[in-house]
Amino acid sequence: MSNLTVTGTKITNGIWQGIVSSDSKGVPKLDVRLLDKAVANVQLTEDPAQGHWLLQVPIPSDAITEGVQTFVISDAEDGTTLAHFHLIAGEVLGDDIRAEMDLLRAELDMLKRAFRRHCVETA
Repeated sequence: MSNLTVTGTKITNGIWQGIVSSDSKGVPKLDVRLLDKAVANVQLTEDPAQGHWLLQVPIPSDAITEGVQTFVISDAEDGTTLAHFHLIAGEVLGDDIRAEMDLLRAELDMLKRAFRRHCVETA
C-alpha cells in the first residue's frame, strides 16, 4: 500500500497541477497514464518549505478530443492508483448537462406537486 497522496489543485494553460505528500524521504515515483500510455514531460518539483511536492502533468494536444479522457496517477512502485482527473469536451458534455437539467426539472416538478398536495390536505 502506498504512503503517497495526490491532491489536485488546478488546471492552467494546459497543465494539470497537484500536490504530492509522502511520509517517506526521497523523490516519489509516479506514473501518469492516459489510455494506458505514459504521459510525457511530467514534472515533480520539491517544495521543502511546505513539505510536499508539486506535480505538473501537461495535457497532450491529442487528448483534447470529443468525449471524456481520464488521466490516472499511480504509484510507480506498487501500482496503487493515487488520483485521476478527467478532461471532457464536445457534445458529450452538452448531452450530460441537458440530461442533468431534465432530471432536476422533473424532481422540482415532483416536489412542487407534493408541496401543493400537502398544502391542500392540511388546510
